[in-house]
Amino acid sequence: MKVIICGAGQVGTGIAERLAAEGNDISIVDASAELVQRANDLLEVRAIQGNAAHPDVLERAGAREADMLIAVTLHDEVNMVACQAAHALFDIPTKIARVRAQSYFDPS
Repeated sequence: MKVIICGAGQVGTGIAERLAAEGNDISIVDASAELVQRANDLLEVRAIQGNAAHPDVLERAGAREADMLIAVTLHDEVNMVACQAAHALFDIPTKIARVRAQSYFDPS
């Protein structure tokens, strides 16, 4: 399975490590050059520097062939926009966004 993980922090790296160990084809996207370098050095993944909400960055990560996108950056908005782009522009079948702000879930 081809998976794009948005966010190379502790959560994203942990997910990438587990999925790569299971034989999946993993790409990680992060805005931090340091985290991208660390992911490339330590994991069996392809790490790309850039904003995960930008379609051109997702395309460089392999969005046209991806089966799943998991967005776990520190920014809820980036996670949601990455999933929306994955859906609308690349037709990625499975999208998961980590959303931490409770205000997105309160309809009032």
